[in-house]
This record gives sequence, C-alpha cells and structure tokens, in this order.
Amino acid sequence: MSAAPTECLLRLYDEHHELEDYQKGVTRWCPGCGDNAILTAVQRLCRTENLDPVKTVFVSGIGCSSRLPHYMNTYGFHGIHGRALPIAEGVKMSRPELTVFVNMGDGDCCSIGAAHWVHAIRYNMDLTVMLHDNQIYGLTKKQASPTSPIGLKSNTTPKGAYLEALNPLTVSLGVTNVSFVAQVVDWIPEVLYDVLHAAFLHKGLSFVRILQRCPEWLPNMLDPWVQDPTRVKLLYHEDGIKVSPSVAKVYTTTEEHDPSNMNRAREIASEVDPVPVGILYRNDDVPCYEDLRRDPTLRTPQFVKGGLEAEFDKFTIWPEGEEH
Repeated sequence: MSAAPTECLLRLYDEHHELEDYQKGVTRWCPGCGDNAILTAVQRLCRTENLDPVKTVFVSGIGCSSRLPHYMNTYGFHGIHGRALPIAEGVKMSRPELTVFVNMGDGDCCSIGAAHWVHAIRYNMDLTVMLHDNQIYGLTKKQASPTSPIGLKSNTTPKGAYLEALNPLTVSLGVTNVSFVAQVVDWIPEVLYDVLHAAFLHKGLSFVRILQRCPEWLPNMLDPWVQDPTRVKLLYHEDGIKVSPSVAKVYTTTEEHDPSNMNRAREIASEVDPVPVGILYRNDDVPCYEDLRRDPTLRTPQFVKGGLEAEFDKFTIWPEGEEH
C-alpha cells in the first residue's frame, strides 16, 4: 500500500536538511584563515546534496585543518598525525554506505602521511580528500613543511629552506589508479565549491589540493596571486567545471582542458605561475577497492557486538571454577 500524501510530505520535511544542520560550534581558526572558506564550501556541499548527518563522516589527522570535523554536525574522527587516510579507508571498507570526507594539512599528508597518501590513491576508495595546503606547519608555530618554497625562513629553516617544494599534484598524477586530481584556491569561493562538488560526485578517491592563506605565519605568501587575477589560470571543460560569467570577467586567464588528457594534466600540474585552478584529471573507469573486496556480511549492531565480545573474551580473566 502506498503512503498517504500527508505522510509523504512529513517524510520529505524530515529528510530535508538546512545549512544550519551541518554547523557546529564556533571555529577557533585565525581570522582570514583559508580553513574558514573550506568549511563554508563543505557545509554548502552537504546542504546541496542533502547528506544525512548520521551517515556522513569527516576524518582528519593533526593540524589546523584537522579541526574541521569539530565544526561539522556529522560524525567525525580526529585521528593522529598522518593517519587520516587509513582511518577513513577502514570506515569506508566496513561501512561502504557512509559518505566519507578526509581533511589533511600539507605536513599531515605530504610528510608523515606520505606513504598512506600514495597507497590511498592506488586503492581508489570512494573518498573525498581535501589537502589544506598553506605551505607551513601552522599549529606547531611555523616550521617548514614539504610544500614550503625554497628559501622560506622558518623556525626549522632559519637560513631558508634548502629544497624545492614537493608538488602534491604531480605526485598524485604519478600514482597507479589515480582517478581524480584537482586544485583550487581559498579566495575564489565559487570555484572552490564547484570543484569540491565535482569531487564529491566522482566515484573513487577525489584528491583536491586547496591552496590556502595562513594569516598568522605566512600572511603575504600568496598575495601576488590574490592581488593579480591574471596569475590564476581557470581550467574549464564540459567534463570539468563551467566558469560563470562573473568569475570569468575577473579571472581572464583560462584554458579549456579535457580532464581525461593525462599528459596535459601532468604539464599543467607543474605550472606555478599562473597557478592552475580546476579539475586536472578524471577517470571514472578506475575500480574502487571497497567494491573489489567488499564483505557481503551485513554488519548489524548484533554482529559488531558479537565480534567485540569475542575479542574481549580472549583477554578476560575468569574466576576459578566459573564456566565461560
């Protein structure tokens, strides 16, 4: 028997979520920090897709960026340094029906978490991964990170960084099974949202590098690109993102780039001036690891409790003479 119209309306109302349904607490990021822009874009994305908060998970490691799960009224897991990806993979493998986002900083992902990052791309699990790249360790007060530019003076490199910065885009595009790589900047909110939305809709691991400003430790690092719109190259394509007339009027340096073209994607990934913004590469045909190795067992609460009890029993010291 079909549901009554009134019941259908009530169900529709109950299942609809407003922006406020995803907001939680007051952020502790510095005024002007790019993390604020990323949080806003993510909350807009959740509202647009009407994601169920109890079926949505944000996983992070350690760093300024990794506080994002605290400000999302969803499930969250604030992990340890560099380990956000394996935690997220475990969540997705055991509960593939959940929507899983990952937030990491440049040190968190590209230094201590580098091996996990490479293999996560290879596994291509259905995760939306955001690299908050401000090119410095912010939470621990200004140490050079793998993406810090050569010559940068910091607490760990007082005479200037000796090495060229690691490029997260070229690294990601060099890993087997890569399926989605994009780059955005925090000061163009419309494009930031559009790319994150496309990343979410992609079936597979979507790796989005977000160049963001750090007003506390590197307040002027990105000013040349912020203040001169011609130094930002917008990538557009019918299989990528479309650029609105209002954005195109300001950011006139553009390129129609087919994201299926890996060779051109790698060339663009190496460019730093103008900085490329948009989807560099996308391949929807790469299989997801959780689909290849999915456990058909239904993980009911009783099933999970039984597994926990069985593990606990291995370490239980039973009173003498008591049967177990």
